[in-house]
Amino acid sequence: MRIYPEVPARRTQAVIGDLCLLALLVAFAWLGMKVNNTIDDVASLGRGVQDAGNSVRDGFTQAGTALGNVPLVGGDLSSALADAGQATGGNAVAAGRQGELAIEQLAQLLGWITFLIPALLLLVAALPRRIKAVRKLNLASQLLNAGSEERRRLLAMRAAFSLPFGTLVEYTRDPFGDLERGDYAHLVRALFEEAGLRPDSFATGSPPAAPR
Repeated sequence: MRIYPEVPARRTQAVIGDLCLLALLVAFAWLGMKVNNTIDDVASLGRGVQDAGNSVRDGFTQAGTALGNVPLVGGDLSSALADAGQATGGNAVAAGRQGELAIEQLAQLLGWITFLIPALLLLVAALPRRIKAVRKLNLASQLLNAGSEERRRLLAMRAAFSLPFGTLVEYTRDPFGDLERGDYAHLVRALFEEAGLRPDSFATGSPPAAPR
């Protein structure tokens, strides 16, 4: 299976196109990670709220512990302060944790969206053309075979009658004269290279075997 043309200029063009496609996908992935990390930095606010809540709760707990030894009312004061710490600091910790989680989920979502949407649009635009080019190249390699002289004549006629004149004159000054004289080499080369192939990569000594 051929993925790239055999003609150097067209092979280079195809390779550069594939590398550009890959580079764009990498760039989109980097951009998605950048968006994710940038938004995820906002989650530090939630972590700050959690730290503040923990500090408040710990402060009430420590105060309750200190007052717990007071005769008669120490136990009640300790419990009241612990409850107050949980009601204030504990709620702040829970709210901070929820906020942090929500921001992290949003960061991941936006990061994936930033990568997937342009990547899918790029692949939808580029892959069908690339697949079509590969199929065309492999189909041409199956159909074009200059094994026999008669087949070379048919291929030369195909080149002379189907290729643009501007393409033909790049290979021969008189394409129809070559066809008339039986000089098929330039016309066959033009047909092969127009398909991205090189005629010297195919057998030239005998015709292809007949199908059974």
